[in-house]
Amino acid sequence: MLHFVNNPRCGDRRRIMFLRIAEQHRKFVQDLVMNLQALATVLERQGYLASCYTCGGQMNSASFMVSLGESHLIRFLVSDYGITWTEMRDDRELMKLEGAEAIQQLQELANLVIYRGIPSPHLISPKLAQRV
Repeated sequence: MLHFVNNPRCGDRRRIMFLRIAEQHRKFVQDLVMNLQALATVLERQGYLASCYTCGGQMNSASFMVSLGESHLIRFLVSDYGITWTEMRDDRELMKLEGAEAIQQLQELANLVIYRGIPSPHLISPKLAQRV
């Protein structure tokens, strides 16, 4: 490991590697933002109050929200700083997930829309159901 750190020939490779990872992350966030916009559109067409707002034209952050009825709200935030899923009922936070877990929960919501047509107004995540 010290050989790699102290080897001057490796400096360019490290810079390139981290630049490549940064670019992959930017593309991942842009893809996620586009999918959030599409999910909000589908949910709106099914009669749900849903929105997806982005900052700027580069699509490097978004705020997605959907009301599932009975004071049940889902908020999904994505930016360069992180990804969070927050589930609230009656203005109280029921569950907050970050990173990969937040994306998995978003996938569960998308699956309900895709495979069942309309998500249940009583959508409760499996993790939340285990705690209740």
